[in-house]
Amino acid sequence: MNTNTKWWQKSVIYEVYPRSFKDSNGDGIGDLAGLVSKLDYIQSLGVDAIWLGPVFKSPQDDNGYDISDYQDIDPLFGNLEDMKTLLREANARDIRIIVDMVLNHTSDEHPWFVEAKSGRDNPKHDWYVWRDGEPGCPPNEMRSCFGGSAWEYVPELGQYYLHQYSVKQPDLNWDNPEVRQALFDMMNWWADQGAGGFRLDVIDSVAKEPDKMITAEGTNLHKYIKEMSAAVFQGRDLVVVGECWSATPETAKLWSNPDGSELSMVFQFEHIVLDQQPGKDKWDLAPLPMAKLKKVIAKWQQELNGKGWNSLFWENHDVPRIVSRWGNDKEYREKSAKMLATILFGLQGTPYIFQGQELGMTNACYELEEYRDIEIRNIAAERLAEGYTMESIMESIHAKGRDNARTPMQWNAGENAGFTTGEPWLKINPNYTEINVEAQEADPHSVLNYYRYLVALRKREDVFVDGDYQEILTEREDVIAYSRDNGSRKLTVVTNFTGETVDFPAEILENAGEPELCNYSDWPVDGKLRPYEARMYLK
Repeated sequence: MNTNTKWWQKSVIYEVYPRSFKDSNGDGIGDLAGLVSKLDYIQSLGVDAIWLGPVFKSPQDDNGYDISDYQDIDPLFGNLEDMKTLLREANARDIRIIVDMVLNHTSDEHPWFVEAKSGRDNPKHDWYVWRDGEPGCPPNEMRSCFGGSAWEYVPELGQYYLHQYSVKQPDLNWDNPEVRQALFDMMNWWADQGAGGFRLDVIDSVAKEPDKMITAEGTNLHKYIKEMSAAVFQGRDLVVVGECWSATPETAKLWSNPDGSELSMVFQFEHIVLDQQPGKDKWDLAPLPMAKLKKVIAKWQQELNGKGWNSLFWENHDVPRIVSRWGNDKEYREKSAKMLATILFGLQGTPYIFQGQELGMTNACYELEEYRDIEIRNIAAERLAEGYTMESIMESIHAKGRDNARTPMQWNAGENAGFTTGEPWLKINPNYTEINVEAQEADPHSVLNYYRYLVALRKREDVFVDGDYQEILTEREDVIAYSRDNGSRKLTVVTNFTGETVDFPAEILENAGEPELCNYSDWPVDGKLRPYEARMYLK
């Protein structure tokens, strides 16, 4: 392996959504003490780091992505001492904590914004994005990602402030150097507390240019990121991943330049938006175009090879359960969950597992009033007003709603899935009696133990890190197959992306090496792939 390989290039990262992971005090909300109690479970997966969802002090308008104090913990999750305990206990198990950092905006209850709103002459006023205007006439047509105008009028100032998300999430003005310095100082403080890295929420939006209707990839973006890297990341052994919805392979090479001048890697979402109607948003559903998925995977694998680094993910707290989305969450739930894991783990990049993904947890089909997510509530109201039927709205929510990934972790078949002794903040998926950690621990062929094997295999074999990617059977839409070759080892991954038995040329596998892994209990007959079958070979 290349001697310049970073620790996070061989690692696997596990995302914890704190309010849904484990409740320790019976209030129905997961907390830091609950997470600490489950660190041995996370360690048993073989992962090297935990991406910890937002736990900072917050009014919880957007489940913690509206921060009112960057250096304190919200009482929902515990206190600062609980956070320090988590950092200490995780580090003792060689698990790093990646802190979720929201740098594009704060809560409107953050002291900075309270000051900013108090008067145009306040020193903090320019820490946010303001424009003059009249009531009912916002500065331009910019829309909030959660619906409605991105501008909110403040009568006592005669000005509008920008909020790309909730009205309670005013955008910070990164063009003000004092803002950048305050954020860098805060991040250095967390690194000093023992944080092992940062996940940077919507970081491609910080250099927005609202007068030009530019929300991402603003002119000064990479200048500001380099400044942040020099002030915080360089000289520390941190992993830093940016959430970049606008990323292309070309910009990702800047973000994840091997020289370390910006970040370690970015989350890009080109594959995630494929199953929606062209030019529409995620609620406008469309079948997954397999040919496009294969092209997207190949493009990112080949273009970043040696020039950047990929984040590999199917799920996170904003993205529905992959087994329901692109697999079969009924008769082939286990097979398709393993198939999707096999594809992901064979690629070059750092794999991310979202809590419950390692169990094959599924989407939850609830009634509208049973959801808690602000985005779901807003889109339902907006689409009803636009004339959509409730049936079509609920179909979209059941497929793409963020609460699908946020239902509480399913620990056992007991009361409330072992998540809480109280009333859970969000309804638990009723299938927890069949899909849970305890049941899968006891089953050597479970999705859970398959993930453990993949994590261990990836750490054992350098080809997962430095092998060149080559697609196999490019023209086939029912199969995803590829090889990875680093000159000394060759990995071959073969998967059937359908619920039917399909033909597969036996001659392709004649030189593939030894069978390493299959998601069926018996090794297959050459020339066929069974429904959702997945195999790995090593030579």
